[in-house]
Amino acid sequence: MRVPVSWLKDYVDITIPVELLAERLTLAGLEVGSIEYLGVPQRHIEGVRWPESRHLVWDREKILLAAIREVKPHPNADRLVLAMVDYGGAELEQCVTGAPNLFDFKGQGPLEQPLWTAWAAEGAEVWDGHSDEPKRMILKEKPLRGIPNRSMVCSEKELGLSDSHEGVIVFFDQPCNQITGQPAAPGTPLQDVLGDIILEVGLTPNLARAYSIYGVAREVAALLGQPLRPPSYDVLMEGAPIEGQVFIEIRDPELNPRFTLALLRDMQIRPAPEWMQWRLMLVGQRPINNIVDVTNYITFEIGQPLHAFDYDKLVARAGGKPPTIITRLPEPGETLNTLDERTRQLEPHNILVCDTAGVLSLGGIIGGAETEIGDDTRNVLLEAANWNFINIRRTMQSQKVQTDAGLRFSRGVHPGQAERGLRRGIELMRRSAGGTVAQGILDAYPLPAPTVVVDLPVREIRRLLGLDFTAELAADILRGLQFEVQINGDTLRVTTPDHRLDIGDNIIGQADLIEEIARIYGYDRIPDTLIADEMPPQWTNVALVREERTRDVLVALGLREQISHRLIAPEREALLVPAGNGPLVQAGYVELANPLAADKTALRHTLLLNLLENARSNARYTARQQVFEIGSVYLKSDGQSLPDEPRRLGILLTGPRRVESWQHDEAAANMDFFDLKGVVEGLLNGLHITGAVYDRAEHPSLHPGRSASLSINGTPIGAFGELHPLVARAFDLPETPVLVAEFDLEALLDQVEDLHKTTALPTTPPVLQDIALVVGEETPAAAVEAAIWKAGGDLLRGVRLFDVYQGDPIPAGHKSLAYSLTYQALDRTLTDTEVAKVQQRIVKACERELSAKLRA
Repeated sequence: MRVPVSWLKDYVDITIPVELLAERLTLAGLEVGSIEYLGVPQRHIEGVRWPESRHLVWDREKILLAAIREVKPHPNADRLVLAMVDYGGAELEQCVTGAPNLFDFKGQGPLEQPLWTAWAAEGAEVWDGHSDEPKRMILKEKPLRGIPNRSMVCSEKELGLSDSHEGVIVFFDQPCNQITGQPAAPGTPLQDVLGDIILEVGLTPNLARAYSIYGVAREVAALLGQPLRPPSYDVLMEGAPIEGQVFIEIRDPELNPRFTLALLRDMQIRPAPEWMQWRLMLVGQRPINNIVDVTNYITFEIGQPLHAFDYDKLVARAGGKPPTIITRLPEPGETLNTLDERTRQLEPHNILVCDTAGVLSLGGIIGGAETEIGDDTRNVLLEAANWNFINIRRTMQSQKVQTDAGLRFSRGVHPGQAERGLRRGIELMRRSAGGTVAQGILDAYPLPAPTVVVDLPVREIRRLLGLDFTAELAADILRGLQFEVQINGDTLRVTTPDHRLDIGDNIIGQADLIEEIARIYGYDRIPDTLIADEMPPQWTNVALVREERTRDVLVALGLREQISHRLIAPEREALLVPAGNGPLVQAGYVELANPLAADKTALRHTLLLNLLENARSNARYTARQQVFEIGSVYLKSDGQSLPDEPRRLGILLTGPRRVESWQHDEAAANMDFFDLKGVVEGLLNGLHITGAVYDRAEHPSLHPGRSASLSINGTPIGAFGELHPLVARAFDLPETPVLVAEFDLEALLDQVEDLHKTTALPTTPPVLQDIALVVGEETPAAAVEAAIWKAGGDLLRGVRLFDVYQGDPIPAGHKSLAYSLTYQALDRTLTDTEVAKVQQRIVKACERELSAKLRA
């Protein structure tokens, strides 16, 4: 939120440099992200560092407030005029300008009311208003169509206020000097009139109290120990009583705890006062007219959104009778044409402001077009209400609408603010638009908010903060934040002000109040201390240790970890299954009642969606990807209120097998199934897991002939392989093979032993022998390897498949598997006879169990 310091000073005196104030606010929880300077110099404070600003500083001698006394025609150009400027000098200065907003005053002679503007003398530095790129220039004397010109009246762009260059700055009302508070005379340095500093304050949802200039002023007053000056809520009410002129009916107090109305008659629509327009522009709002601008002004000033209705339109909708304002939920099929020129289909939870003829506005968020303020409005009905913040947040999400009013109500506004906002707003409307305010306020308050009172023992403050706080010091800090405090011995009885909706009661309230004391006292002032208590016994978190070991092994294998969002869109996850292959997971989804975004509506069933979505995004930058993710999935279970949350391990490989290098003439081949299998084997070796069995997999997301399942000691772990081509196409992935794996991490890590066997390095030489066996083509290599290990006994130390062959002279329907076998004894050198006996035993076992034959 943009916070102009000039506006802030209406409510609190700022006794320290703004740069230091920004630092103090940030340390207190209101993070100041940046400081914007308008014409004034940046101050450099020792120990406080802000980025160096490149803004334009207005020269106090050469950029001044001036009064245009007359606008004359240019003798040689129809599109130029001569502005006769009073800048406080002995004579008027003649400025040649083409500003279109001065043409209406051309040739009128001396003006009865001067036009107040910004004037730059010769030698002044300003921004070049005619340049598309930011560029500064120094004013020099130069004739324009034969008329000498050495100074200029300035536009907002030339002073660095905005990009507007359609006309020069013009005020019809004499501006005030911000230093003296008195009307500024011609020749006053513009710094003292329009110069300002704007703090860009980043407000988190828990800081609802600070979503206004006055809310920030409360924080500043507490931090600086200065008194707070609230705005005036006095109203001049001289009209007929409001009772009987309008009625209120609240049908759902839980959603609309309070609704107030005030009536202004016989007013005139015109531009808002220039000071109000200027402040609205400083906070990023576009001025519209005096009525609408007041509603926006109050929203930013005290944080209470308002809405103005054209009262005569309401009377017409009521058939000439006093209207009844009704707040209710929508009827089936109701719609609303809102101020943003959209027709909205209303949902059952959308709280509405209505009358007897239909819907008027989306409560607390945006008004309707049928009763909006127009140029012919003469009577205004002003609304200030309070709404359930959760319902407002849900409605903004479902209707996809963001407004300043909705933002504040969705964070939380106390019902007590409604009357203050109404009084402040209707009085400002009366002052700017004329007319008379009806006597009284119509106030429906069916659900009053309770007053929160917390008993805070001072010993609890000392215990949590580690500081020897006195009751008086703690009470002074809380009073500075507008809390009412009574000291009862060693206990503070604290009554919470209504704008502090974030303060709980009982134990939670104590913690909240101690946090307030700490942040105003200053977190930076709390000394560092060593823990005095004895450390509790430390117990190893076995599950976490094994999970971290898994990460370490995968990183050592060349993979990178990714962390992705656990919320997904079920329709995207459905793309993991080609049509007709059945669902990936049978369990239903855990869905959010109020999703944050359209693509984050439910908790995920699998890690594959995140892996593939990220792979598609990363493919724009790199062809080679080797990543993994460890995270939970969420599976509904019958009879349980909460889902099961098993951990999963997902792996993805795609792209070239090796990085391109000058050492390789040919491009590297793409990774395939066996690269992924190698990673899986490397993971199992790194975790010292044995007993792995690989079988043909039937996974709907994987290629039927290029995938495998993994089980360990009879426990299913998961599946891996090449992604199904139809799935790859659905995710718009590159043509190169995409290899994925998803394992049950709980089941995998259960196979990890706390201790694993190690052996000394052998001192005897190994004996290497090769063996080629012919088996049926359906016989898996794993079965052959298992038979070899079983028959090889203690002397067999290694089995490695190095060749697979089909073709002549191998019979049809068969294949040849060639293995390299390593024999070794730890206590002696093996003889050829010993090795030959074991080799013969292996051949006979394979022939007996697998019908294998030794290849000639």
